Amino acid sequence: MTIFSEATAVSAEGEGRYRAELSDAFGFETKQDGPVVLNGGYLMAVLMRAAVAESSHAHPISTAVSFLRPGLPGPAEVVVERRREGRTASMLRASLLQNGEPLLDALVTTGTLDPDEKPVHLGEPPAPMPAPEDCPPRGRERPKRGFPANVDMRFDPAVMGWLDGNPTGRPEMRSHVRLAGGDEPDPYVLALAIDSLIPVVTNAGFPGWSPTVELTWHLRALPAPGWLCVYGSGRMVNQGWSDEDVEVWDAAGNLVAQSRQLARAARTRK
Repeated sequence: MTIFSEATAVSAEGEGRYRAELSDAFGFETKQDGPVVLNGGYLMAVLMRAAVAESSHAHPISTAVSFLRPGLPGPAEVVVERRREGRTASMLRASLLQNGEPLLDALVTTGTLDPDEKPVHLGEPPAPMPAPEDCPPRGRERPKRGFPANVDMRFDPAVMGWLDGNPTGRPEMRSHVRLAGGDEPDPYVLALAIDSLIPVVTNAGFPGWSPTVELTWHLRALPAPGWLCVYGSGRMVNQGWSDEDVEVWDAAGNLVAQSRQLARAARTRK
């Protein structure tokens, strides 16, 4: 098993109950000697594996998640309740719990996508980013632990001026993304990619921690092997609340995932 597949694995424990072991491989150290807090996209992937295992369909088509508490490395449980089972779509409610407390609550719609069917794009694709080899990794150097070590992110240099105190002034972020452990993109990797970007409000003068409160994302097509291109943008910050829209495009030039999230942000612009 790869690092990601092992870290997101679930095992059935009984009717609608699944056991998981949350891994620090997809977490961040919030401060020196502080706890490792796990990435929300990683937590979604764990929850979605259990939901799909409980369903008669192969893919998580739509996932709407409320983030209730931070996740920490260690044992966890996913509880899945079937709400509707249909021929083309099934609907389930899933909760990820740790120490008896819910971390995530989600409504998951599952279906089965045909990998050979070509999508029809009705809008214009985003402007292409520079090639991955022309984009810097997250931060100044490659970390050796946690999420930054296991998720290879190559940011468009045009959106990284905030590192030197020169943000673009627009809520935007763009990056090439792939897993360092060798996993090719699939719906669970897309869940991670959807929530992988540095918050877009960083470039609009609102740096710092921006925890997701609610996120809804849609699987639009099964991704081709190779790098993912992740594009993030926002519209407004008001009274400490910000929004973020994300599109993920695969190496074949297809839109494979879309999301919108509501997050907390700093109330004061710098």
